[in-house]
Amino acid sequence: MTSAPIICFGQQPCGFFPRRYLFAKIQTARRLQREIGGEIVFFYHDSDHDPRETRTSLRHRKTHEIAQLNFAVENKVQRKFSPLFLKRIAAEWQAKTALQLPNYVEAPLIEIFKSTSANIVADFCLELYCRLGLLEGIRIARSGDPALRRAACDVSEFFVDVSYEGEIVRARNFEGTLQLHEGGDSYVTLPWAVFTKEQISPTRDTRLRWMQSVLRCTHYIAGAGEHAYLRQEETPGITFVCRDSIDRPDEAFTELPN
Repeated sequence: MTSAPIICFGQQPCGFFPRRYLFAKIQTARRLQREIGGEIVFFYHDSDHDPRETRTSLRHRKTHEIAQLNFAVENKVQRKFSPLFLKRIAAEWQAKTALQLPNYVEAPLIEIFKSTSANIVADFCLELYCRLGLLEGIRIARSGDPALRRAACDVSEFFVDVSYEGEIVRARNFEGTLQLHEGGDSYVTLPWAVFTKEQISPTRDTRLRWMQSVLRCTHYIAGAGEHAYLRQEETPGITFVCRDSIDRPDEAFTELPN
């Protein structure tokens, strides 16, 4: 007896209004579901720590110039090193950002933004994506979820969530050391710490196999950049599908919900 398809796409939080390439992945998954049936799963990689992932590229409504908006968080350590599911949004950020939004989006989208209540970066993004109606009927699996981490396979390349200067940061396990990348060739080596599976998240190169050990998807929607680095040979049970093309893929998706 053949089990129903599990159609998956993965993405870090990618702006408080999501990037258009995420919308394209969602649309591709829905199209595939109409063709073959099954369930859609969004692998939400909120363990990532890179603040550049949440840059939101908005086009000015009159001049059409692009502005890059991003979250402000409580301190520098969080901004640089904490996973996105732990970055705490600075108290005045939402109100200040809302004042800028009339230059870029219509009033109903501003109200959705203002009514989003989460105070954690990854939670805020996810709540707003849901409020836009993008994830209706889609199961969400979060890489920061302790239960998912416990169920995942062991991988040789990984990050560990550990304490540093009063915050939880995402340190790379490298040859038996824990390191924070400050940029360029600069690293901070942290004291070794005992850790559990609940503190581990995968690197880019091990993420697919780690994810698949839990989700067991049959189809995976991937963008062009992902196809370049995904180790497809490690997951022979997956059929890889290119996401549908979309114009201005790195800009924010700012269409009103139906």
